[in-house]
Amino acid sequence: MFMSMNFSTVKAYGAEKVDEEVKAEIRSFIERVISERNKAIVTNEPENIKAVYDVSTKFGQWSYESEEKKMIYLHNWEQKQGVKFTEIIPMVFITRISETDSGGFKVNFTCSTEYRYIYEDRPEEVNKARIGTYHVQTLVNKNDKLLISKEWYTDPFADSLNLEKLKVDDVKQFILSQDSRDFSNLNDKRKRVKEYADKYCGAAEEEQYGFKYNKAYRNFNPEGGDCANFASQCLHEGGKFRKGGAWNYNKGDATASWVNADKFKNYWVYSGRASVLAYGNYEKVYKASYKLLPGDFVAYEKKGDVKHISMVTNADSRGYALVTCHNTDRNDVPWDLGWSDKDIKFWLVRVHFPN
Repeated sequence: MFMSMNFSTVKAYGAEKVDEEVKAEIRSFIERVISERNKAIVTNEPENIKAVYDVSTKFGQWSYESEEKKMIYLHNWEQKQGVKFTEIIPMVFITRISETDSGGFKVNFTCSTEYRYIYEDRPEEVNKARIGTYHVQTLVNKNDKLLISKEWYTDPFADSLNLEKLKVDDVKQFILSQDSRDFSNLNDKRKRVKEYADKYCGAAEEEQYGFKYNKAYRNFNPEGGDCANFASQCLHEGGKFRKGGAWNYNKGDATASWVNADKFKNYWVYSGRASVLAYGNYEKVYKASYKLLPGDFVAYEKKGDVKHISMVTNADSRGYALVTCHNTDRNDVPWDLGWSDKDIKFWLVRVHFPN
């Protein structure tokens, strides 16, 4: 349940400065909201979070409905996968609090969230995936209570509302028939791809790395996305593939094959540095996904154009491939989680590492 806060004494402090006591209350409110939202996912009780949204406004209602759809999707994915989310643990880092012209508050924050899940027949084996998101939230004070009137963030599950068309029972039976995979004898370059990805996956990485991208490279998120740039870094810095020609980066400038998802996929496949293991919708490729190794990649196609690239970095306790990427930042996340729309096709790509 959400507790009310006494804001009857709050005055206008100006957009450039918010009272420290008010900031502390806002921080507490946001941390509690995020925690309760995650608990509602685990317990499948979306109605428990509705009270904290200003649903009298269009954007407040949309923000609530977005979270509700996210919960529905995650439970559909659980059923397909044969898993149960047991804990969802957030770390919230508030970067800015300012007052709005209407007397509310605008809050910028980063949330690094660890999703823990178990396969239903092996509850002793806990799997962990981490997703990092960057939020802009608008809060209003109504009857001495903070409410969310608007929230924006790059939702990792926005393309995932059509799982019901899958033959869930067949998929689940196959997934539960698989076992863990041993990557201890992998090519060293593949291992280094994972090490690099773990260290520089931004808001999804472990706290010891500072939740940052590699500052030696330009961040292309403001210009449309950083996923291919990050995949290129992983293969160059970790996998030791030489850059140059069509695939190149130098002092902030990058070729299209380095930074554009569709052209990145085409370059690797047509240059011979990689080859396609499988292509098609989820039902066509999920069995082949068990061939993916750390250092390979998955390209996500929508309406004939590859929109996203993720590097394969691990596998879970049932051998299901896990990926790491930028925007939305992910670390060791199941490769299809957040990409379940019926119109999405997958390229599963084997990278050919030099000896």
